[in-house]
Amino acid sequence: MNESMITVRGWLGADVDLRRAGDVPVASFRLACTPRKFNRRTENWSDGETQWFTVSCWRGLADNCAASLRRGDAVVVVGRFEIRTFVNSQGVEVQTFEIDATHVGHDLSRGTSRFARPPRPDAPPPDRPEGPAGRPSGAPAGEPGAEAPAA
Repeated sequence: MNESMITVRGWLGADVDLRRAGDVPVASFRLACTPRKFNRRTENWSDGETQWFTVSCWRGLADNCAASLRRGDAVVVVGRFEIRTFVNSQGVEVQTFEIDATHVGHDLSRGTSRFARPPRPDAPPPDRPEGPAGRPSGAPAGEPGAEAPAA
């Protein structure tokens, strides 16, 4: 594969836009990345020029991004990078930076987050009978059973 992969961290410029392409959910959002550099001579930080990326997410990732991300959130995005060039309605050639995301997450160096798995459509109901070793049926080995530790 000759795809250009990129990892970018930045801030959401707006809430996630969720739509459908046929039967498939597609989420998109704008990501702002502003490099900061420390000048040792002046002992000051300075901001570089903000780069804007359009990020697209498909299927389950699209649903999870729409449910989890809000404008202003700090995120890390991994995906396939493309530069697109087109001529706009004023006749000006424009370049856009686009990322087809494979992974998206909150940037935990800038805040906290709480992870929650979305329910699986094929998951058994919560009151399922216990399997071997006191674990609920289908629970991976090494995970605690239905018993919660006493507080």
